[in-house]
Amino acid sequence: MLHLLSLHYTAPEEAAEPFVPGHVAYLERHHKDGTFLVSGQTVPTSIGGVIIAHGVDRSAIEQITAQDPFVVNNVAEYTITTITPGRVHPALSSVLTPSC
Repeated sequence: MLHLLSLHYTAPEEAAEPFVPGHVAYLERHHKDGTFLVSGQTVPTSIGGVIIAHGVDRSAIEQITAQDPFVVNNVAEYTITTITPGRVHPALSSVLTPSC
């Protein structure tokens, strides 16, 4: 399964600034363990960010997003869209093989 995680600020973007180092560590941890495939800010950045995650079920990704320092400190929230890939580019097929 794939999960599209849309992070939306619930407070002014400036309110998230003190939590950026913790958020970056959170991203790095989940990129390192292979759960997060891609992450980045939206354009404009005032909206939030997007993460593509895989390798865990819906319940696990809900627990993971609840641990983001932005969420813990009430400056952002996630919308989670779970996707069952129908077609995958050959360059991504080895990464996106079903694991849940």
